[in-house]
Amino acid sequence: MKGTSLDIAAENRARLKQLFPTVFTETRNEQGELCESIDFEKLKAELGTYSDLFESRRERYGMEWPGKKEALHLIQTISSATLKPCRAESVNFDTTQNLFIEGDNLEVLKLLQTSYYGKVKMIYIDPPYNTGKEFIYPDNFSESLETYLEYAGQDGRWKDSQSANAKENPRYHTRWLNMMYSRLYLARNLLRDDGVIFISIDDNEVSNLRKLCDEIFGEENFVANIVWEKKYSPQNDAKYFSDSHEHILLFSKNKSVFTIGLLPRTDEANERYKNPDNDPRGPWKSSDLTRQEYRSNDDYEIINPLTGKGFRPPTGNSWGRPKTNIEELIRDNRIWFGSDGNSMPSLKRFLSEVKQGITPQTIWMRKDVGDTQEGKKIIIDIFGNATIYETPKPPRLVIKQLVTANFSKDDIILDFFAGSATTAHAVLDLNKQDNGNRKFILVQLPEPCAPESEAFKAGYKTIADIGKERIRRVISKLNTEEEGKLDLDNAGRQDRGFKVLKLDKSNFRQWQKLEPSASTERILEQLSLHIDHIDHQATSEDLLYEILLKAGFSLTGNIETGTITGKKIFSVSGGALLLCLEESVNKELIDAVIELNPQQFICLDSAFHGNDQLKANAVQTFNAHNMQKEKHNQILFKTV
Repeated sequence: MKGTSLDIAAENRARLKQLFPTVFTETRNEQGELCESIDFEKLKAELGTYSDLFESRRERYGMEWPGKKEALHLIQTISSATLKPCRAESVNFDTTQNLFIEGDNLEVLKLLQTSYYGKVKMIYIDPPYNTGKEFIYPDNFSESLETYLEYAGQDGRWKDSQSANAKENPRYHTRWLNMMYSRLYLARNLLRDDGVIFISIDDNEVSNLRKLCDEIFGEENFVANIVWEKKYSPQNDAKYFSDSHEHILLFSKNKSVFTIGLLPRTDEANERYKNPDNDPRGPWKSSDLTRQEYRSNDDYEIINPLTGKGFRPPTGNSWGRPKTNIEELIRDNRIWFGSDGNSMPSLKRFLSEVKQGITPQTIWMRKDVGDTQEGKKIIIDIFGNATIYETPKPPRLVIKQLVTANFSKDDIILDFFAGSATTAHAVLDLNKQDNGNRKFILVQLPEPCAPESEAFKAGYKTIADIGKERIRRVISKLNTEEEGKLDLDNAGRQDRGFKVLKLDKSNFRQWQKLEPSASTERILEQLSLHIDHIDHQATSEDLLYEILLKAGFSLTGNIETGTITGKKIFSVSGGALLLCLEESVNKELIDAVIELNPQQFICLDSAFHGNDQLKANAVQTFNAHNMQKEKHNQILFKTV
């Protein structure tokens, strides 16, 4: 079993080979070994774009910046890290479907590729705006688990010099672009075909972000640039204009299958509908029948059948419908001539026939979704101190995004710049409002709080600590509000918990590829490290979650424990995966597992204790079983 994240480059090559198998050929590498490569001239021909007219011309339309190629290489670098469970910091660990992952979001996004590829309905992120004050991930293209552990302070060497991206830095924009490019690229893979991503940003980088998303998601999948009124009062000390807005860019994975969600109709909107003529179809409002252009075919007289009075469109205008259609509407009592029958005719539009919701607009006012002051007030309500977290978004802003995204009651939302966990707060609030059971996956770097900050003084060492505590307090508040109510059983069906996982080194030693010229001593050293390749400090639960992650199973699936032939077995997702982490296995266990017919069976390689005959027999036993079964009943046997 591979101990690494999904190989993105290999997956892309496999998809290309399915479409264009003829463009793949065999060549020899620098070591003289045969390897597969792509004939790009053949690919051009297959695509119908082959031309030597501009063969030497390198100019092209697109967004370029220093380091973009290296950033793409970073995306394709696989990860061998793991996510270790932390029960002590979780709520309802064994039953919750929600995740809070502490770690570098680039490394985490790589690890989520296998288990959550194409499963996320919506992503919302509020990334650093690159104002010169926020932490920006380094862009030296050597980001790795070791880099993360260093920056997270786990080895005591947090680099203060890297904590902000000063505007004087000559790589000011490129550092930000390199950070965002790699993370958005990986995030797109996690979206469902009907999924969407919302990204908060201000004027500082909105133009670059739009171009970046055009490239990653495709400009044809741009949905909207939403303008949010973030505050009401002007800043009189502003040098030029007082900023009162931010942007929220909305892109879809595939716009052709994405359906916009309608906002709830307001009392104000419904009050526009009246019923002055007691029409049995209910309240209605009148709509203009004229078109503001002249068409001779639609310049005719409309006669009120009750009074005989005729009406013609105003000079230069015409009716907006053909005469035969108007006559049908009159017979159906859908044309209104006023209470006295002498008013210009108009069309009756019934409330019962309009959309049961309002189409979202691209300007979101603070009265409807909250503002920065509301976000701070909520932090005060939760923590008792507004300065625990300086820039929280109001949950109402995220809830409106959830509704607009057509986010159903059991979908998954991902936020990999979680901050103070406003997204989790919004999901829990919306679930309470409509008895939904939406799930969230939050990722947050354990960025240290400054020692002089109010957060640090209150006991929160990192931003991740603030987010986790906020979720705990929101859950506690919601549960308290439900106490004593008749609907408590209904609330109990809602997921009021979250599972904390932390990015760390793999529990299994990874084989390091050696150069062909490596000495015998170096090879023996590498081999000796893998005689016992499991970290002695790793718990069985640590091993379980790493295997789930890399075998492609959800980290929140149902996990049960039992025994088979005296061996402890983990049963995942209703028996789809059976996992044995015992120090030894035997033929009786193999035979019993085959009888249960799971999709996968995984055990420790070391459990065979070097008994090659037992291992070979196990492989042959599974092969013999699979030859007799349909493809969907075959068992995948792996060792780690």
